[in-house]
Amino acid sequence: MNLLSVVTEAVREAATLVRRPASTPVTRAELLAALAANDDAVSASLRPALTGALPGSRWTSDEHGSGPMPAGEWWVVDPVGGNLNAVQGMPDWNIGVSLVRDGSPVLAVLYAPVADEMFTAVGGEGAALGGAPIRVSSKTELGLALTGTGQAQPRHDQEHAGRVGAAVTAMMQKALYVRASVPVGQQLAQVAAGRMDLHWQFENLRSHIAPVLLVREAGGIVTDLDGKPWDVTSDGYLAAAPGVHGAGLDVLRAVR
Repeated sequence: MNLLSVVTEAVREAATLVRRPASTPVTRAELLAALAANDDAVSASLRPALTGALPGSRWTSDEHGSGPMPAGEWWVVDPVGGNLNAVQGMPDWNIGVSLVRDGSPVLAVLYAPVADEMFTAVGGEGAALGGAPIRVSSKTELGLALTGTGQAQPRHDQEHAGRVGAAVTAMMQKALYVRASVPVGQQLAQVAAGRMDLHWQFENLRSHIAPVLLVREAGGIVTDLDGKPWDVTSDGYLAAAPGVHGAGLDVLRAVR
């Protein structure tokens, strides 16, 4: 069995362990406990399966981590992207896995269990949904584009919120529509599948590595917010169909 098949089977199995509490948490302690229970269950299932499939590989499930990755082969896992949605009984959540080799992503899997959609990518080999190749959209007008962003992690500082709000306002004036939702990986997967046309973030977390690779392998352009090629150390990024990337970048540059 090849490595991609091992990962997809392991992710599908781990998804069965995600639970919604019998009653929606109403205190901070209850909420944190429910979130941790899902993350821990998925990690406990995936870690031995993935590291066992690739001897010598290492593991991180810090979905809010950022910055350079150490040398070697690393499984970078977002145990439950959109975990709050899962706990609250909403359908928009997923499990994301990327394999990063010497700082560059080479394999990605993102599984949305409620829709039963398995997105995969292998570096240089393209992206797929359910085994069928996918491509980003062919739109060339930002005014016809479905765009989006999301709250990558809980943050309440005024400067960051102001920048995000200004970007949403600016994009609403140029694009057809703007979605602001989580999880980020879900939006990036939609860009890869050609269902959305553009997604941007003022953050670049390790949990985004897998869905960013999906977009790149589906023919999308992913850059930092200065237009330079994306890598795991970028401060933020724009992932878009080639025909709208430049116009989207102009909008974001104007509000930075």
